[in-house]
Amino acid sequence: MIHTLRSLALVAAATACTLAQASSGVWAEARTTTPSVQLGPRPFFLVNEMSESPLRERLQSCAARTKAYRTADFSIGHRGAAMQFPEHTKESYEAAARMGAGILECDVTFTKDQQLVCRHAQNDLHTTTNILATPLASTCIKPFTPATFDANGALLTPATAECRTSEITLAEFKTLRGKMDAFNPRARTVAEYLAGTANWRTDLYSGPTSGTLLTHQESIELFKRLGAKMTPELKSPSVTMPFNGFTQQAYAQKMIDEYKAAGVPARNVWPQSFDINDVLYWVNNEPSFGRQAVYLDDANTVADLPSAATLQGYRQQGIRIWAPPTFALIATDASGKLRASQAALDAKAAGLDIITWTLERSGILADGNNGFYYQTFDTAIKREGDLYRVIDVLARDVGVLGIFSDWPAAVTFYANCAGLK
Repeated sequence: MIHTLRSLALVAAATACTLAQASSGVWAEARTTTPSVQLGPRPFFLVNEMSESPLRERLQSCAARTKAYRTADFSIGHRGAAMQFPEHTKESYEAAARMGAGILECDVTFTKDQQLVCRHAQNDLHTTTNILATPLASTCIKPFTPATFDANGALLTPATAECRTSEITLAEFKTLRGKMDAFNPRARTVAEYLAGTANWRTDLYSGPTSGTLLTHQESIELFKRLGAKMTPELKSPSVTMPFNGFTQQAYAQKMIDEYKAAGVPARNVWPQSFDINDVLYWVNNEPSFGRQAVYLDDANTVADLPSAATLQGYRQQGIRIWAPPTFALIATDASGKLRASQAALDAKAAGLDIITWTLERSGILADGNNGFYYQTFDTAIKREGDLYRVIDVLARDVGVLGIFSDWPAAVTFYANCAGLK
């Protein structure tokens, strides 16, 4: 028995030594390299959910391959992996990179001391962070107001709040934690208001030690470590510009300057804005970055989409990439088959490249109520696997450069199967 215990002790000591050597050698190296692509089960679930078709057969064949999957620029992490991780957080970006998103997005806004940070909007802290449950709630321009109800329990006025990055300093911003973007309009308390996550999402990755918020500069360094390219979006301020002397042009320039300071080549950056003046500023003042500047289209319906002449005008002004929501690019024929829309054809005829947004943001597809992103072709979407029909028409018929997704794995899988970079 004593001999056995001595033998076990020696084995344990040797194992500990080996682990110590590994942690300072091979393991340390692994921690600083680009993560291997791990798609998880969702892409394969979606393939199995498809109706019988040649596309399904091709994707099934790809799913059976043994070769490792690779990162693809065609797959763009929308706010990271926002379907399940709090958006614009370190954890969300890391998840998207691990799913093979070759490009990651930091939406850029600024703090009270004019420092750039990653948030979808300057005035969304009340729904995307824990600010209302912290002392910084006192900085919110609209404090939390509970919902009111009539005697029968019917909602009279929803719960409200509004908290802005421009009301707090960078140091204060960094004390907050990210949460899933949601709120409960029937809330009577702050705790109830901070709930409300859609049932097809999850709060599993929104614990008190996760949801790490990032500055724009920190996002650049993180993306570099992850081996990802970058697509920052300059968000429209909620405050009147100039803001304490900070002009819109200085704001647009500061975003580009932070890539220059970090040594990021312009070819690895796709700056975006819904404001055409921002895009034209980059085109005319930062031509190396302006060459890949993306003009985001804020159309809410087909009637809002630009005409063929307007699209030609964009190109004539030096804009090369147009990025509308997905509904703008897909239509259906008489048989219900998905096809490229007229707007997509007009954009290609104008010499514009196209990027689109956003997949994996509409919940269960089979319920026939997929809202904004599917409005022009929702009647043709019958099951979860139809997501691949959408990706296929965007890739082959429309010819998009890339697709934003809240869960990039499905787009990465398709890109690998189709040989897209």
